[in-house]
Amino acid sequence: MTHGFRWLRWLPWDFFIQKMARAHGFLDPVLLLSQLQRFTQPSEVNEPVELLRAGAVLHARGLINSRVIQHNLDWVWPYWVEQQFDPCSDAFIPRAFSITHINLTHRNWTAVGLPDYADLPIVDPRGLLTPFIDRWSLDVWLMNANGEFLLPSRMSNCKQRLHYKRGLSLSTLNQLDDATLETMVMVEYEQGVPMCYLDMTAIVEQPGYLAVVLRPYNPEGISFIHTINVSGDRCQWIVNNSETIVFDRPIEKQQLSDYRKGDVYSLLKREKRLGDQSFPFPFSHQCDIGLLTAAALFSLTTSQGNHFRVKIPLSDSTIAAAKGTAIRPGISANQLWQQKLHTTCQLKIPNKKMQFLYDSALRTLLLHTVDAVYPGPYTYKRFWYRDATFIIYALLCAGLTARAERALDYFPSQQTHKGYFHSQEGEWDSNGQVLWIFSLFCQFTGKPMKVKWQSAVNKGIDWLVDKRLSDNELPHGGLLPAGFSAEHLGPNDDYYWDDFWAIAGLREVSLLDKKQGKEQRAKANQYEADLFQKAVDRSVASVKKRLGLSVLPASPYRRLDAGAIGSLVAGYPLQLYPAKDVALLATTEFLLKSCMFGDGFFQDMIHSGINPYLTLHIAQILLRAEDSRFFKLVTHVADLASPTGQWPEAVHPKTGGGCMGDGQHSWAAAEWILMMRHCFVREESDRLVLGAGIQTQWWRTGEALCFGPAPTRFGVISLHIQKFDEYTPYKQSSMGSSRQKVKVSWQGHWHGQAPMIDICLPACDAVSVSAKQLTTTVSVNGDE
Repeated sequence: MTHGFRWLRWLPWDFFIQKMARAHGFLDPVLLLSQLQRFTQPSEVNEPVELLRAGAVLHARGLINSRVIQHNLDWVWPYWVEQQFDPCSDAFIPRAFSITHINLTHRNWTAVGLPDYADLPIVDPRGLLTPFIDRWSLDVWLMNANGEFLLPSRMSNCKQRLHYKRGLSLSTLNQLDDATLETMVMVEYEQGVPMCYLDMTAIVEQPGYLAVVLRPYNPEGISFIHTINVSGDRCQWIVNNSETIVFDRPIEKQQLSDYRKGDVYSLLKREKRLGDQSFPFPFSHQCDIGLLTAAALFSLTTSQGNHFRVKIPLSDSTIAAAKGTAIRPGISANQLWQQKLHTTCQLKIPNKKMQFLYDSALRTLLLHTVDAVYPGPYTYKRFWYRDATFIIYALLCAGLTARAERALDYFPSQQTHKGYFHSQEGEWDSNGQVLWIFSLFCQFTGKPMKVKWQSAVNKGIDWLVDKRLSDNELPHGGLLPAGFSAEHLGPNDDYYWDDFWAIAGLREVSLLDKKQGKEQRAKANQYEADLFQKAVDRSVASVKKRLGLSVLPASPYRRLDAGAIGSLVAGYPLQLYPAKDVALLATTEFLLKSCMFGDGFFQDMIHSGINPYLTLHIAQILLRAEDSRFFKLVTHVADLASPTGQWPEAVHPKTGGGCMGDGQHSWAAAEWILMMRHCFVREESDRLVLGAGIQTQWWRTGEALCFGPAPTRFGVISLHIQKFDEYTPYKQSSMGSSRQKVKVSWQGHWHGQAPMIDICLPACDAVSVSAKQLTTTVSVNGDE
């Protein structure tokens, strides 16, 4: 069959396509694509097919949204639609020439779940529950006898909180006049089956109904519902003949509607017979268009709070836990969470908001690293080596080394036979990232590299060496070829981001080989790293000659722009350049001057929003350079967090809601953990730096500051910092003077020789001691 059609390759397809397009009055697509490619550097992959596929799915839904939502604004829509389609809202977006309608203003949601179960229900900012990825949702409304409604998605304000006492749960509180509605969502094991609970409490001052409402949408837009069936005992809904919703009591009254009839909300508003015992109760309904809506009604009393529960089984059979973990019969969600958190690195600081964000970030990482590593529970629930590398780095720093190891075991499965670690075609950063994180794991744990890992690493090194361009005097000579790279850097180009990762990966593998006595292999890898670095140095020198500045743009052919954020990787986390390298800091100063919105990094390219995780990259560069401005950026990122302690990938500058990516970005959570960690402890060459980012207002409270047990390249350290007053009596007098000092103590379990420690508490004298000392005191500068 293949040989029979080989002649088709010789047909002039470009001519046919051009002829057909022009005959129907369309732009010439061949000419258009050719023109578009001129804006990029020549590359073997113009656009990753994985990205095109994801974009096609996103815009397919957006096209459906455009056909449904704007023509049915009498429906009750999710919060993002109610805001984005409201001309009085800062989120309003005109739709005149928009072919697709996508959530660009409130991409915020929070996952609830279990630390060893991969499927994650999500809850939007007004309590809309989406139990299954990319499917329908449940909402809860209140209505009274006068036909007045409490509709959470139309509320201007609500209170949403994350709770840890019962494992992990999320509450949403809405109040309107004399009515209060609180929902609580959590996931619990019930006879081995993960069950999503939706608990509802309503307090009213006049009789009415609580409505559990089935909605054909989720935080991204339309999700079709074709059928609903009700069990004979009125205690269950079966949606689309597959998912089950279980009520804790029989449904009293019910309304079902389809697209032609309109939203069930309109039926409820018009219905005058709700109090009539003869009110019809339909047991099934269908909608051929897929926009079926339903409302289960339960009467409310005024004497006390009204409590209800809905359960949604997340699986129809007993769940096998993640690899290597068994779920004990009868174990509660709270017990399971405590087990997983027991060995994590704990933070104790008086800043309650930052403390909460750290605790929340730990749980976010646990939810998103059950099997493979995912940067989000919904839009980004797929694998990228880039995101996974940062997230696993945070797992290592947080003490979740077993989970990091399990995640790394997945890495070789995505490697091609040529050695390319493939998650998205045309991105050349992944091989360096994999080499770096494999080596980092071995250094953090003191373990040798697994045989399977070593084989993958060797193939990955061969691919890198072969992929690098030949050395010459061109600005891109000796670098990796032009590629798409991280999508926030711009169109295809010869990105330094890719090269820095490759150099760091080769160096770390060489360092590990040397420690393990593999001298010949260590020298070979170091040689390749040095050749790579020389090529980058030569290229950067050409940039200085072209721009007249010692800086690190995104590529040798770019001016300074927001894409230069990628080149900061040379300082954080890779530490290829010294902390106060001129080019590194000049690039940072450019970003601070030209690419900020408030104190957050604003990525003009694609994201068009404030990036919490990239803002923290700049903060890390400043912290390492002993620049106190870093904390303004950290504080701003804390302010960008949602009430549940989450960040989207990018934040809308006006609404404060998400405008890009997943509404719960686990890479951002990872960066928060790494930021707090580096405030207390970071590696710098052959030593540990302690306390460089700790704020004076933290220790001046007199409260003990604690961090640990914290894995490092040298071993595990637990850190304790506390202020005390040292009293010195005057000679021949009953009086004396008091001077503030800070006691820094630690416990370490080192892989080998104890490292040197630099204590760099701001506003205190700097001290260098051996880690063997275990404790020291530092004087406060200027204290009398």
